[in-house]
Formats: sequence, structure tokens, C-alpha cells
Amino acid sequence: MQWKITVIYMLVMGLLSVILTVYDKVAAIKHKTRIPERSLLIIGLMGGAIPMFAAMQIIRHKTKKPKFMICLPLFGVLHLAAAILLFPLIIS
Repeated sequence: MQWKITVIYMLVMGLLSVILTVYDKVAAIKHKTRIPERSLLIIGLMGGAIPMFAAMQIIRHKTKKPKFMICLPLFGVLHLAAAILLFPLIIS
């Protein structure tokens, strides 16, 4: 049961991170209110790093910002490491 909750959580965080990334790109183009960088990074840290990084590459958003190009891959590696280490506990 715990693995289902974990998978659902990661899917929701991934979808949320992509939606917020695309929204921020559109807001930037239209000169509307943007999502703070700190908020985007927090969403990435909470589980959306890999999808957010992929979305940023695809739509070419914030790709020149070192904090995103360093932190998001780092968060992704940490998420994968945690998943590998915690996998035996989650499936039991």
C-alpha cells in the first residue's frame, strides 16, 4: 500500500512541477505575475525535480539560471538515491 501512495505522490508532484513551469514561462512571455524561483525550487525538492528539469529543457525556460541547472539535477539524483535505498521498506 505504501508504494502506491509513494507512486501517486511522485506523479502528482511531477505533474504539478510541469504545470507550474509552463505557467511561469507563459507568464514571462505575457509579462504577468510570475512564480517565485524559490517556490519552483521547493516544488522540485519535494519530488518534481526530474519532470521540472525536463520541462525546462523542452520549453527552454530558465535554462541559463545556474541555480536551476545545478539544483534540479542534484535533487533528481537525491530522489533516485532515496528511492533505491527506501524501496525495500516501501514494498514491504
